[in-house]
Amino acid sequence: MFRAKKSIYGPAMIIRHNMYLRSKAKAITILAIFWSIVCLHPASSMPIVDGIRIGDYKNKTRFVMEINKRVRFNVFTLGRPYRIVIELPKIKWKIKSSNLKKSRRIIGYRFGLYKPENSRFVIDLVRPIRISKVFHLSPSGNRKHRIILDLSDTSPADFFKNIKRERPKRINRNISQKNFKVKKKILEKQTPLIVLDPGHGGIDSGARGLRGTLEKKVVLALAYELKKQLVYNNKYRVLLTRTRDVFVRLRERIAIAHRAGADLFISLHADSIGKKHVRGGSVYTLSERASDKEAEALARRENKSDIIAGVDLNEQSNTVAKILIDLRQRLTKNNSVMFAKLLGKQLNKKIIMLRRNHRFAGFAVLKAPEIPSVLIEMGYLSNTHDEKLIRSSRHRRKIAKAITIAIDNYFTIRKSMSRP
Repeated sequence: MFRAKKSIYGPAMIIRHNMYLRSKAKAITILAIFWSIVCLHPASSMPIVDGIRIGDYKNKTRFVMEINKRVRFNVFTLGRPYRIVIELPKIKWKIKSSNLKKSRRIIGYRFGLYKPENSRFVIDLVRPIRISKVFHLSPSGNRKHRIILDLSDTSPADFFKNIKRERPKRINRNISQKNFKVKKKILEKQTPLIVLDPGHGGIDSGARGLRGTLEKKVVLALAYELKKQLVYNNKYRVLLTRTRDVFVRLRERIAIAHRAGADLFISLHADSIGKKHVRGGSVYTLSERASDKEAEALARRENKSDIIAGVDLNEQSNTVAKILIDLRQRLTKNNSVMFAKLLGKQLNKKIIMLRRNHRFAGFAVLKAPEIPSVLIEMGYLSNTHDEKLIRSSRHRRKIAKAITIAIDNYFTIRKSMSRP
């Protein structure tokens, strides 16, 4: 005779089991709703610019920017050189290079992140223009939202008379970087502060390699590797002028180091020139007279960073003016040169360097009078061998190691010189 097997679960356990099944079913339902929301509403709600059109007419040039949603925007002009700046919120750029055509009044474009939540599209002009119309059109047919500018010719006098300047921004005197939060014992005055300056960033991508390597990305990667090595033994404090892909003005980079009371300022770069066979690293210090034509040309390119991002060069800050009062302090220059020679010696042991690896020119970013400053070029992105190495994390570790040893040697010498 068949007998039903007696349940091993008591009433209380059965109730708990049923509650578990109900909560599990509820969780599955919530998860299903969540995924349906994700599918219906993609995570990226960022506005997308995916089209630029230019039309040349007899008396005007029409510029059209297509965007998938309506956004607030601001348009202003800048002189020396002549530029138009379109300010937008943080934007995703999907513009094909084939769309960026030149015209009778336009010679070039740049776009990218200017500040953490602010993007810019900068238009380089052939000559002075007047923005005769600025308006927005809502979607119609296959067309999306459009920002439209009508540009007509004008005289230089009228251009500067009607110029729409960006409002002067107050320099933030507070340094609030997560990577600068270190233990109190490390913040003692005798612990040297090194300011690392990854060049370019955001709208200013710097040099571009043959394989598409962007200078702004590889120098930031080097800065993080160098910071990691410097803080390992708690011998140094380290501050970065930028910690992500965002534009920082040249003068603000100097101001960051000045406000923090930096003991050493190191600007990190990767060059690119027309001579593809040229390769090797180099170290630069500040001088009014360039050591050679290449150094002079490099300084000119680097000093255009603010122009690239659409900065009003006529604006002067009292803070910056105070910093730049005296650029000829002999002691600072001597210490910069001493550190540059130590760097060249150590880098030469780790990587290929130019034959004359210490050069000098008028780099704007090195003009903090009381802070010994150098600019390091990792190599040439225009050279296939250098570009391949610069993209390698192993190679960047070698460079960081050489810089760390040079810094150790520099402060050892400074300490011995200060003894009575």
